[in-house]
Parts: sequence; C-alpha cells; structure tokens
Amino acid sequence: MCGICGIVHFSEQPVAREALEEACAALRHRGPDHTGTWIDAHWRPPMGLGAVRLAVLDPSPAGHQPMHHGSGRYHLVFNGEIYNYRVLRQELIGAGDHFASDGDTEVVLAACARWGTDALPRFNGMWALAFYDSKTRQGFLSRDRFGIKPLFFRTHNRGLTFASELQAMVALREGDLRLDADAVVQHVQFGYIAHPSTIYQGVKRLSPGHYLKFDASRTRSPVRYYNPVSDCPERIVADYRDTSVTLRRRLADAVVCRRVSDVPIGAFLSGGLDSSIVVRHLSEAIGRPVQTFAVGYAGQPAYDETKYARLVASRFGADHHELVFTQQRVLDAIPRILDHLGEPVGDSSIIPTSLVSGFARQFVTVALSGDGGDELFGGYWRYLGHRSIELYNRVPAAMRLLVLEPLLRAFGSAKSSLLANRVRQFRKLLRCREAGHLARHVVWSRILAPEAEGLLIDPAQAAARDGHTLELARALTAGLDDPDSLNAILAFDLQYQLPSDMLHKVDLAGMMHSLEVRVPFLDPAVVSLALAAPADFKVYRGLRKRILTDAYRGRLPDEVLDRPKQGFEVPIGEFLRGPLRDMFHDTVTRKVVESFGLLSYEAVTELYAEHRGRRAEHADVLFAVLSLCWWYHRNRLVLTRTN
Repeated sequence: MCGICGIVHFSEQPVAREALEEACAALRHRGPDHTGTWIDAHWRPPMGLGAVRLAVLDPSPAGHQPMHHGSGRYHLVFNGEIYNYRVLRQELIGAGDHFASDGDTEVVLAACARWGTDALPRFNGMWALAFYDSKTRQGFLSRDRFGIKPLFFRTHNRGLTFASELQAMVALREGDLRLDADAVVQHVQFGYIAHPSTIYQGVKRLSPGHYLKFDASRTRSPVRYYNPVSDCPERIVADYRDTSVTLRRRLADAVVCRRVSDVPIGAFLSGGLDSSIVVRHLSEAIGRPVQTFAVGYAGQPAYDETKYARLVASRFGADHHELVFTQQRVLDAIPRILDHLGEPVGDSSIIPTSLVSGFARQFVTVALSGDGGDELFGGYWRYLGHRSIELYNRVPAAMRLLVLEPLLRAFGSAKSSLLANRVRQFRKLLRCREAGHLARHVVWSRILAPEAEGLLIDPAQAAARDGHTLELARALTAGLDDPDSLNAILAFDLQYQLPSDMLHKVDLAGMMHSLEVRVPFLDPAVVSLALAAPADFKVYRGLRKRILTDAYRGRLPDEVLDRPKQGFEVPIGEFLRGPLRDMFHDTVTRKVVESFGLLSYEAVTELYAEHRGRRAEHADVLFAVLSLCWWYHRNRLVLTRTN
C-alpha cells in the first residue's frame, strides 16, 4: 500500500524534484516505510514519479518504488494490492519475464509492460497506478474497478499531474487552484463530492474502472475498461438455494485471497452481518485466532454495537480488541480528522472510522472490512423504502392526507432512537412518492431536505443537481433488464455513491493511520453474482439482505442475523446541540459562508436553531457545512495563490 504522485511536462520545462518531494511528504502517512522519486529528464516529455511505501508484501528494498523494468525502459508507481499476482507471475514467467522481488508491484509492472492496458481486467485487487514507457514515451494512469483506491489528476496544455490525495496535488504546484461551485453544491446536498469532480476546478478524480493514456504531447480522455452492468457475465440467477451456496463459496474465496500479507492482518468487527461474515471466513482461512477490532460509546447505547461484536468474536475464537470512546475522546479527535482532509467530507462516520483505524493500527497493518455489502445486497433502509412506499400508496388518500401524514409531521424526528429515526426516514420517502425508483432514490439520498433548500442562495441549483444525478443514474444503469428497479438502484450506488462516499471515507480514515483496508465484498466474482440476482433475493417482505442472512443462517449467531440494521456513526446531532456548539459558531462564520457566494448565512443559522431546538433533524447537513468551512479555513491561502 502506498501513496503515489507524478508530473509529466509536454514542453522542455524540467520536472522539479522539490515538488515531487513535497508531494511525497504530504503523502507520508500513506507510506511511512520508504520514499522514492525518479525523474527522466533525457526524453520528451520530462517525467517525474514519486511514491511513499507501506510495506505489506515483500517488505525488502526489492519492493521499493518507483520501480523499473526492462533495462530501465518501463516505470511504475502503484498504490494497492493485487490478490491474484502469484497466478499472473507464473504466466509472465512462462512468457519469459524474470522477477527480483516476491511482491505484487513488480508483477503489475511486468504485466503493464507486456499487455499494456489489457493487463487491467486481469487484475483482481484494488489499485491506483501510473505506468510509463520511456522508449515510446507513452503511459497511462489507472484505477481499480470499484474505486477502492483514489487517484486525482489534472490536465492542461503544459502537461499532466496526478497524486493519491489532494494535499499532494496542491504540493505539485501546477497551476491555479480555484473553488468548484458545483462541487460545493453537491457536498451540501448529498454529503460528498462524486467522481470525477473535486473541490477544485480542473482537478479531477479518475473514475472507477477507467484508465487515462498520455504521450509526449497530450493526454487522452479517460476510457472505461470495466462496466459492472455490461461486463457482468451472469444475467439470470433463478434458484435461490443454489445461489445462496454459490454466494457463500465466493465470499469465502474472496476472503481467502485477501489474507495474503507479510505483515499482521486483522478485521474490523462491528457485530453487523457483513463484518461478521468476513471474520468467520478469515478465521477459517488463517487457522488461528483473528485479531478483531470494535468500538463503543460510553453512555450512548444507541450507537454501541460492542455486545454483538463480542458475541461473534467469541463464536470464532477471535483475539478481540475493544475500545470504548468517551465523549471527550471523540470531540478531541474531530479537529485532527478535519485537518487531515484534502477536501470537505460530509459523512460524519469518518470520525469513528478514523478512530477504529488508529486503534487497529496498534496491532495490525492490514484490516479486512465489510464495506460494499449494503450496496450489493440491499442493506440500507432506503432500499426497503421503495417497497414501503408502494404499500403506502395503496392506503386511501383520505387516510394518508388527513391522518397519517399529519402524525408524521407532528412526531419528533432524530437519529438518537429507532422510532424517531424511522419517522425521519419515512418523511424523506414522502418527498416524491409518485416518482419512479431512480428519481425517488436520488431525492432520498440527499442530506439537504427540500424544506432546507434555502441554504442555497439559488435553490434551483438543488433541482438542477437532482436532474443531473438522475440523468447519470440512468446512464450508469442502461442495459439492465429493468432500468427503473431496485437492482438499478443498487447498481447505481455501487458505481456512484459507494466510491464517492463510503470507500473514499474508508481510504482516508485508514491511510491517515497507515492502515491498509481490504474489502472482500468487492471481489469481482461476488459483485457479478450480486448484480445478477433478482431483487427479491435481496429485499423481500420487509427483509433486507435476505440472501446473505439465509446463506449464513446456522453459520453466524441468530442474534446477529436478526438484529436491526445499525449505522457506524457517532451522535453528531447531539454533539452539535451541545459540546460542538462553540466549534460550529467559530468555524461557520458569516464571512466564510458568504465567501462561497452560494450559501445563505441566515439559512445556516435558522437550520442550526431548528436543530438545536429539536424542531428538526439537520445533523447531516450541518456537519457538511462545518466540514466545508473548516476546510476553507485551512486552504483559503491555497485558493488565492497564483502559480
């Protein structure tokens, strides 16, 4: 696992080693074990590569980067892990290649040298890479199928720059950095900035499953080498029992191949279904107690899952580690986490994810997680909501309008209790109950409620963003048998929200502490089966993750299989009402809010007053505004700098 960066100039302008070294310093947390740079100043284009290394496979110097091959002709920087590298290595040896290391980076380099971009579909893993051929003066950037690893880039007539994080892009000092207004709107409306956008104009993130070629004079447009909808080889899965068996086998295989490591490995264990499945299979695979990690909250039982984690750990004989947060410990961590972000992140679950990552890093270097299971198998309540709203629409209109909806409006909504949270969620469902599945889903995925759209000076921007997202959802799900169905929603979230929010958050939080996080649910074989399965295999008669639950009935404790879904969160809403009040007011000032030219300070204060007075639940959007303003305080000088 590493952080990478690079500069390509299309003119004779030399590459500044100082810029590469500064970018590597900004990435040091991603790779504390080694730093390397390489500059090819003898050919046009002048090229420079940098990498910081977290040594996971073959920790010897033979695995250091940048790595070179073919008598110095081929060059690579690589962030990630390729789990089938040993199989590819044998194929390459048979074709005449020789290897000096036992890790996967040299295999990736040899594969790219021999097969070019055709190597990418052969990889089973997570990666962001840059490959360059000095002889042809051509190269390419690439990102893994599902966007587990990040890669940012910038193209202009002078050249190309790229890096694993935005702080490193800033350090490369290539051009002005200006705020992207549409990204700000997207951030406060959905809580994340989706690929290919970033908070900076002109700085993009390479989309999942894409590569970008460059040569001596230009960059090409990104090309998609993997589409989970059109490239899914399985189209119809009819037998539920057989599919359950196949799913269990594929998940076991996915965990087995992700156990490869020359450093200590463990697993996050929330006590939820997905992480429990991972722990079960990892226990079987390594044949010794798995190191597992869970966190809880003192005095906050609604956010504490440790009793379920202990139950699973005991069942499989895990070496279980548990950290119970005090309120003060969480509050003390928030400024450090916000300081780390290269762009604002509106998902407050980055806080516990960072804390559990730092805790796990005291014991292991690699941790497996259950991310992706909800998006593949319908784990979130909003997926069940599509079924719920269909039933609700059958209720006589008079009953809905005169009785049920007034009760929903009168009842308090919050995240702090199950009932109040369900009320909050169902209110969201009612926003557009007559729309189609994808249109409903776009609106339900918002954190900015219609009644809070006054936050935007031009509320029409919210509708425009909804429309753009819906258009994109339809494009990403084109080719499905039913393009406006629950399966379409799951396929859209897999390609859009998962990499832009969840995986982005996990990468930032894990690598902040030099912890590599692997995600078995995003093995291509598991994804293929999930996409092919009928929707009622996933959400059925009030059940979410139906097939996962049935596949592991008798193999996991019933208490885990039958428990209500619980998000991995902190009580950010309560914190904003109390101990974060001063931080919020000191950060979200009129001067900063109005500097964006997009947001109304009066609306912010009204939303905060409603939230604090428990007249409404605005925790998500208020945290997004806090994160945005904190980021601006930290980066305003960068935004005004002229290069």
